[in-house]
Amino acid sequence: MAEPLKIKISIADRVYPLTINPSQEEGLRLASKKIEEMIKKFEQSYAVRDKQDVLAMCALQFAAQVEQKQIDNSSDTQETEAKLKSLDRLLQEQLS
Repeated sequence: MAEPLKIKISIADRVYPLTINPSQEEGLRLASKKIEEMIKKFEQSYAVRDKQDVLAMCALQFAAQVEQKQIDNSSDTQETEAKLKSLDRLLQEQLS
């Protein structure tokens, strides 16, 4: 197992020290970068005075994306399952 890695992540002008597995570093840094980009976008688009409001909107945006992906994946799975069942029926008919 890899040695834990100590890094610092900056979000909304605050630095957060973290101890992580080295395999997590890239994902955390990319996530931090996306959060910072989203913060800038919200600050430019809306008159926001409080960073907490911006961070709440970022959290909502990311959570909504995760939920939508789960809904989309569930829908895709149901479609694939229906197609496989149909294909299985056709195969069974041909084999009978």
